[in-house]
Amino acid sequence: MLWSCLLVGLTHVIGATCAPQTFDYVIVGGGPAGLLIANRLSADSNITVAVIEAGDSAYNNPNVTYVPKSLLEYGLFIGTSIDWGYMTVPQKYAENRELNYWAGKALGGSTTINGMTYLQAEKDQIDAWEELGNESWNWDSLFEYFIAQEGFQTPSAELQARGTGYDDDAHGKEGELAVGFTPYLTAGFRDLMKETSEALGYPYNKEPNDGKMRGFNTWPMTLNETGPTRADGARSFYFPVASRPNLHVFLNTTTLRIIWDEKSATPNLLASGVETNANNITTTILATKEVILTAGSIRSPALLEHSGIGNLAILEPLGIKTVNPIHSVGSNLPDQPQNGMTFTSSKNFTGYPTFVTYLTASDLFGASLPALTAEVRANISAYAATIIAEYVPDTISLSTQEQLLTHQIDLIFNTSSTVPLVELLWAPVNNQIIAQLWNLLPLSRGSIHVNTSDANAPPRINPNFLQLPIDTYAQAAAAVRIREYMATSPLSDIITGEVSPGLDTVPKDAGWRDVAWESWIKKTLNGNSHPCMGR
Repeated sequence: MLWSCLLVGLTHVIGATCAPQTFDYVIVGGGPAGLLIANRLSADSNITVAVIEAGDSAYNNPNVTYVPKSLLEYGLFIGTSIDWGYMTVPQKYAENRELNYWAGKALGGSTTINGMTYLQAEKDQIDAWEELGNESWNWDSLFEYFIAQEGFQTPSAELQARGTGYDDDAHGKEGELAVGFTPYLTAGFRDLMKETSEALGYPYNKEPNDGKMRGFNTWPMTLNETGPTRADGARSFYFPVASRPNLHVFLNTTTLRIIWDEKSATPNLLASGVETNANNITTTILATKEVILTAGSIRSPALLEHSGIGNLAILEPLGIKTVNPIHSVGSNLPDQPQNGMTFTSSKNFTGYPTFVTYLTASDLFGASLPALTAEVRANISAYAATIIAEYVPDTISLSTQEQLLTHQIDLIFNTSSTVPLVELLWAPVNNQIIAQLWNLLPLSRGSIHVNTSDANAPPRINPNFLQLPIDTYAQAAAAVRIREYMATSPLSDIITGEVSPGLDTVPKDAGWRDVAWESWIKKTLNGNSHPCMGR
């Protein structure tokens, strides 16, 4: 049920208020997490649930529903009402450039604008959650929940011949989230890449959703083959149950701050509701049980800070009363740096490409890995000190930062690791092949903080791309591997030249430590808008 606060004659009056409304659960953020939780909670008709979403419904928005037939059609949302339009601060380690930082502003969150890729993480990565102290958060215990929400659609014989691969055991069939392969899959490219990958020693991975991602694969997407139509979070988890009388969604409503129960105190504060604004009307929405914050990696830390939870060094200069000084709020932000290479082809390709290669540190660095690993381990303290120096004071201790880095390094930098470090995304478009590359698990850390007491203002986003040199090495090594692909048959048989970066910019024999790669990477880097924030 879609709700709004309507007061005749007061709709455009600044400071107008609506009478408080009360629900059992108040969920802040109508993205996939918030809507899935709302779906499950409201299945009990005795429980009332409110979802507060800053954006509008995008159910019939063609920029959302349309499934692109070509890569050139991706990105229709940019600059529209469903794009928050964020920018990063100047990136200190990437030529001080400000970068676009996309995020979805609609019911369904960023699932209304993303690339619709459906891939689970590597098993060892999920198991690492438990190793860091999250009891029972491991692959074996969580896999059943992954597939419970999935409604996998078996590809047609034609699509399978064109290049799709899957294993039924890795997918669920009864869930609300429609998953399948694009009907516009580029023909004639899968076999070309499969043979080239195998010639280079990288396996063809028929099913990357079974906890083992390494190698070349064709990925499924979050789409309903009928239409086809994008399967975003709202279409999957909200609209099928929108008629439930105990489920209420407030659209175009900004949450300004969390309201704390006056009877509770730090460190055991209890949330009693939220203060919101819609059409310049301020409203209090109360929760008798819980306020659940699912506003994403960008809005969630900002909302906590506006609500008085955060680092004193951030809040006090802005005049925000601190109710719980949790100094790490807004810190420990990693995001994946991205670069793109372009090659010309004697063959013309049409369709939508969903082809990718995942490479481990061993694949990337080969015989150099042991020496590089020793170098990385020797620099853990220096890496930690660099990260901490760019945080606000008292965010985290040096020893704790060292422990976090050590765990990540242990997971990635060893010869037996199966965890992918980089992604090579292959996009044949007309007579060109675009190869995007990004570090999946950068060690660099940034932050998201408010810089004004105005809760409507965007936060300060600083991913700190390439803060640590090892992240640049990974980007460069990925670029070297892409050149090896282009020089290996049968792919090499159709490659007619390199457009970007070009051999004049980066010499043919340049290795991953070459300053030419470093310079090109920093000048052309973009963000992936794949932020994640620790709890």
